[in-house]
Amino acid sequence: MTVNLTAELTAARILAIIRGTDTAAAIAAGTALLQEGVRVVEVALTTPDALRAIEALRAAAPAGASVGAGTVLTTADVADVAAAGAQFVVTPAVVESIAEAARRGLPVAAGALTPTEAYTAVRMGASAVKLFPASVGGPAYLRAVRDPFPDIPFVAVGGVGLDDVPGYLRAGAIAVGLGGPLVGDAASGGDLEALRARARTYLAAVQEPAAS
Repeated sequence: MTVNLTAELTAARILAIIRGTDTAAAIAAGTALLQEGVRVVEVALTTPDALRAIEALRAAAPAGASVGAGTVLTTADVADVAAAGAQFVVTPAVVESIAEAARRGLPVAAGALTPTEAYTAVRMGASAVKLFPASVGGPAYLRAVRDPFPDIPFVAVGGVGLDDVPGYLRAGAIAVGLGGPLVGDAASGGDLEALRARARTYLAAVQEPAAS
């Protein structure tokens, strides 16, 4: 079943990014996030045996949650993640996988930093644009990029800490992408209880009136 990635990100306001050094730990981290109520989870292909992690998290995901693949660069990557059951694709840049995923009906959040890249990504078929790395310009830069492209759904990713979340949402991001600040070292064997606590904190932060 095809997911409406833009609608799901707008509702969830968090894209959790699993990038680790251990497959079992990555699966455990993703499972913990899903259990805590995070509803959109991405497994980066730089994680060992990421395809198996995607399959496992798809099986563990509750109704209404979506599991996708990140750092998807090539057409071959798209074929692999589709076979593993990924429900969406995330890229770090404007790359060939965007058009291929769109051709297959897989929604894409495409990485872009400049206005030209954002426009190009959407023309290639991206459902949303991952402003990356967002920390380069912060919420003010996001607001400036959105001015000429008010209809492009932007997700702020890269160096987004807890205190930064309200600013990005007020600047017009439909969601924030959270890797290290949320997941920490849990996807490499770190403390899952600490991960659960951070998940609860971030979930509360995106629901704060100041983030609306």
